[in-house]
This record gives sequence, C-alpha cells and structure tokens, in this order.
Amino acid sequence: MGIGTIAVLQTEGNQVKFEMKSHASDSGPKARWWRILPPCIIIYIIAYMDRVNIGFAMAGGMNKELGITDTAAGLAAGIFFWGYLALQVPGGHLAEHGRAKSFITWTILAWGGLSFLTGFVQNEWQLLVMRFLLGVAEGGLYPAILVIVGKWFPQREIGRANALFLISLPLSAALTNPISGFVVEQYGWRDLFFFEGIVSLALILIWWPLISDSPERARWISKDERDYLQNTLRADEEQRAANFSGGASDGRRGYKQLLLDKNLWLMSAIFCCFLSGSYGYLIWLPRLLKELTKMNLTVVGWLSVPPLVAAVFGLYLFGALSDRHGNRRGWCAIALGGFGLTFGLAVLFPTMIWLSFALIMLAGLLSKAMSSPYWSMPALIFPPGVAGGARGIINGLGNLGGFIGPSLVGWLSTMTGSINAGIYSLALLLVVGSLICMLLPRVTAAHQFRD
Repeated sequence: MGIGTIAVLQTEGNQVKFEMKSHASDSGPKARWWRILPPCIIIYIIAYMDRVNIGFAMAGGMNKELGITDTAAGLAAGIFFWGYLALQVPGGHLAEHGRAKSFITWTILAWGGLSFLTGFVQNEWQLLVMRFLLGVAEGGLYPAILVIVGKWFPQREIGRANALFLISLPLSAALTNPISGFVVEQYGWRDLFFFEGIVSLALILIWWPLISDSPERARWISKDERDYLQNTLRADEEQRAANFSGGASDGRRGYKQLLLDKNLWLMSAIFCCFLSGSYGYLIWLPRLLKELTKMNLTVVGWLSVPPLVAAVFGLYLFGALSDRHGNRRGWCAIALGGFGLTFGLAVLFPTMIWLSFALIMLAGLLSKAMSSPYWSMPALIFPPGVAGGARGIINGLGNLGGFIGPSLVGWLSTMTGSINAGIYSLALLLVVGSLICMLLPRVTAAHQFRD
C-alpha cells in the first residue's frame, strides 16, 4: 500500500471488501509528523532498553555476583510483566481524558529512578522487587502513547503513524545493545543500570517541551494544520458513532459477551505465544551469541545489531504482504511458525558458527513480523464499540508472554545445564501460536483488495 492511499472498508450484504483510495491531496500540513512521533519513538526506545537490559547484565556477571541461578534470572526478567499489567487501563483512561503528557512525565521519573536504583541491588529478592516495580512504572506508557498518536493522526494516517511507532521496538535493541555491551564490558553490570537510569530521567527534557495532548492545546501548530486535524478527527468520530448506532445486534454486544467470545481468547493465546518467543529471544540473545562466538560483550553487542535491524524489515515486509493478499491470519501464521523454526534450529549447530548466525538473522527478521497482520485483525473479528476494548484485553493478557518466555528459558537452563532446552521450548510455543492462527474465523483470510 503506498503512502498516498488508504484502505476503505465496505460491506455489501455479507461480503466484506476493501477499496483503495488516494488521499495525497487530502493529507493536510505535516508538522505533527516531526513534532509528535519522534518524542514518542525516543521515549519508547529508552523504555524498551530499560526493560531488556537485564539480558546484558546477566551475561556480564550479575548472576554470579548476586549468587542467583538461571531460573531466578529468568524470573527477574519476566516478573516485569506482572507489574506491567497494573497501569494498562489507568494509563489509557487518563490519556483519553487529556492527561497523557503529565501521566507519562511521572512515568519517566518513576522508571528512570527505579532503573538507577537497580544498580544497588544486593540479592535475588531485591532484584525481583525492582523489576516488578519497573513493570508497574512502565505499564501505562504503551496505551498512553497510542492514545496521543490517535489524537494527532486521523484514520487515513493512523496506520503509517502506528507503524513508525512500532518500529521503535526492534530499533531500540539495535541501537542500544552495542552501548549496553560496551558499558558492561568496560565498567560492569551495575553501571549499566546507573547509566540507563540517568538517560531515562533526561528524557523529561525531550518529552515536556515537545508534546501536547491534543491539537487544541498545542501553541506551535499552524492554523491550517489545527483546522485540518479538527475537521478530519471530528469526521472520524462521527463515522465511528454512525457505525456503532447503525450496526446490527452483534455490534451492540457489551464486554460480558466479548469475554465469552472464543476469538478473544484465541487472539490472546496467539499474542502470548508470540511475546513469549519475542522477549525470550531479546533477553537471551546476548548469552546465546556469547556462547556461540566466545567473544567479549562489546563484540556481542554489535553482533546483536543485524538481527534486530532485520526485524524492522520483517515488520514492514509482512505488513505489506498481508495488505497485498488480504490473508491476515495466513501471514501471521507464517511469521510465527518461521520464527519458531529458525530460532530452534539456531542452537542445533554450535560448531558451525556462520550457519547458526544466519539462522539467528532469519529469526530476527521474523521476530516482529507478525505484528502488522496481527493488529489488523481485531477490527475484522470484533464488532464496533468493543474492538478497542478487545485490543486492550489482548495486549494485557498477551504480555504475560513476556513473563513466560524468559522464565521458561531460565528454568529449563537450570534443570538441564544448557540454554538449548529453553530455546527449544520457545520455538515450540511459537509454532503452537502459528497453528492457533488457523483457528481464527475465515474473515481474517478472505478479504479481497481492489486497486
């Protein structure tokens, strides 16, 4: 899909179709693209770095110094996601009511301070508490940023805006892993937390002066851009209201009925499998590369960059392929299954370094690829009025995969004395997620697109 086109959903009887329409002449002034998205991307890059930096700390001697097993290290990496559940709904609610800027400001102060304090931990329990609290601090960030993006980009632009924001996930590790590896190698794992805590706190200098909660509150925006956004966003709201009021009885189902919908649980299970593999891959990648290459952590940091850069291309590629062919669940299944197979095979050939690294690269390419087709499906499966809520439930439940993946690898590594068993378990979960994709309704595979 080109930048100058949008996909318009139309219904004819029981048939669902998409029509591609140009909006090149209707895109309005563009200052928001440079003013709103860069701070959101930078904030999430640093937040994501603080979330996964424990992988380099583990590879850099934290386990030995604190006297913790791989099981405890995996638990410390994963317990973040139990805390992460706490502020998902409050963060989105506050942002929806025009308080995203102040909420995220306090969030930055909290997670930056906790990251810095993690450098002082002396035992396993202190580490677990700090990681849990870090999850609480970061929990509302993702929904709050999505609300801000939604208040600045109308429907004709929201796909591209969200795609640029999602790229911050693989981009974060690609940019920060070499720095993390260097800091740990030169100064030690404690200084990694000190450094990243200070960098996080410094984000206030970027966030507060640049971000406004909505076009109405922004002093820097031109009159033309403000008028354009007010008109297009108002039209979007009116269209959503019309769709809801004009829908059939299915469209009026409440959250009670939503919780009884098997597709909600299928989608949550798929996302949980995906995040188990994705976070497991990120957290344990430094150790996997270190054991494979026998290099120091500075080199390991640089070696981790190509797979993570490849993830950016995979994210776009599978989104474009699913747009072209319309089979969302099919491309989602291919991405998940391919990720699982390549990740599992990567540890089968420890003496063939280049083959193993090539498989790690392929796994990296596919590690985020399912995101684009996956997040296109809730609007197709769930009725107007509850599709947004369904996304929130799926994201909250699915993020428990961030606990399952690292913890499972750590436990199996302790039990077997090798990281390989943990990697195989993640590969199996990804393949299971791929198979579950094919249980989703046919509407996720049957769209036809017309130029």
